[in-house]
Amino acid sequence: MDIQFLGTGAGQPSKARNVSSLALKLLDEINEVWLFDCGEGTQNRILETTIRPRKVSKIFITHLHGDHIFGLPGFLSSRAFQANKEQTDLEIYGPRGIKSFVLTSLRVSGSRLPYKIHFHEFNQDSLGKILETDKFTVYAEELDHTIFCVGYRVMQKDLEGTLDAEKLKAAGVPFGPLFGKIKNGQDVILEDGTEIKAADYISAPRPGKIITILGDTRKTNASVRLAVNADVLVHESTYGKGDEKIARNHGHSTNMQAAQVATEAGAKRLLLNHISARFLSKDISQLKKDAATVFENVHVVKDLEEVEI
Repeated sequence: MDIQFLGTGAGQPSKARNVSSLALKLLDEINEVWLFDCGEGTQNRILETTIRPRKVSKIFITHLHGDHIFGLPGFLSSRAFQANKEQTDLEIYGPRGIKSFVLTSLRVSGSRLPYKIHFHEFNQDSLGKILETDKFTVYAEELDHTIFCVGYRVMQKDLEGTLDAEKLKAAGVPFGPLFGKIKNGQDVILEDGTEIKAADYISAPRPGKIITILGDTRKTNASVRLAVNADVLVHESTYGKGDEKIARNHGHSTNMQAAQVATEAGAKRLLLNHISARFLSKDISQLKKDAATVFENVHVVKDLEEVEI
């Protein structure tokens, strides 16, 4: 499980940072990639990665500001060409209006897709659990931005315990069908009468990962709720220390406020994203240094960076 950042800039692209988009790569878990936001130029950034567009099965949009959605029509069209013979349907989750934006863009441009898009729109009254599969659950909650904007909490369900094959061999269990029965939790009796209790050879279930990905927001309690005990919190850091007033006026957060959210939520790791172009490369280390005084395990991400979870 990895997160790859396709765009880490705020508002408009710069030479160093494209606008918002990141990919949650779940290839080992479910052989899928989930995209969060799709700012202009996202498809170009993907060309610089190993991501295959046909593997993108779901797109989650945080809000309808252009720097988070203007890349959708282009990506959706390019996905049709890059999917080879296997054309797979796509699901898009986002605030009400995302369906109209996508369909209007495709209609006006005369674009025809060889796959179906399934839209899941929501507003302030229809948040909470928005997706559940056999391996993941996704929650959405409203944040505090200048327009309706949400954050997402992706929860991996607990992983099954692993079978201790070496211990089974030492107990005299021959490799074969009996291994499968024990793996499925069945007790077995060997030919010599020895009883093998499955529970003695299977480790306890492992807790799944929690990934919190927030849209643009002022510091708010909703951010903390979404990030409780998160393994990774991706939080915007449009502004820096001392910029609290301007951040509030524009519906954004500072690096210090992001660090406060991570601390209050008990998150394990904080990744600062959505960096204003006003910060030059020499300023990035200071953003991290200041935030680390509040939350130690913090990192300022850059375009195309890949973070293992």
